[in-house]
Amino acid sequence: MKVLVAVKRVIDYNVKIRVKADHSDVDLTNVKMAMNPFCEIAVEEAVRLKEKGAASEVVAVTVGPKAAQEQLRTALALGADRAIHVDTSAEGETRVESLAVAKLLKAIVERESPTLVLMGKQAIDDDSNQTGQMLAALLGWPQGTFASKVAID
Repeated sequence: MKVLVAVKRVIDYNVKIRVKADHSDVDLTNVKMAMNPFCEIAVEEAVRLKEKGAASEVVAVTVGPKAAQEQLRTALALGADRAIHVDTSAEGETRVESLAVAKLLKAIVERESPTLVLMGKQAIDDDSNQTGQMLAALLGWPQGTFASKVAID
């Protein structure tokens, strides 16, 4: 069973954020970024499934700028077998909306054919908790949300 795990690049949770002078957004200049903690939990769960023999491959995927490769390296260090990066740097936009991410993930799911997709319950930067549900709807797949444990029969 192949498991696909989506990971998101966010401001490190230990960093005190600053607002831009024009109040238009958060100032990301020289700010430490990290993998969303809930995405890290999803990667760890996928690796546990692989260690138990329930999964054969763990593929981490992220949608974001070139710098998001850092979060994929973290996923690989945690035990993911491969990583896929959808680079949005050319768009010039730092933020990609949830529906766009869900549509990109749908294309990756269709190409990779995983049996299971794991995602963190929410991202700490916007707390929107939308992408997973949108992805399930686009794929026509059932979903479980806010799971605290994954067991494969």
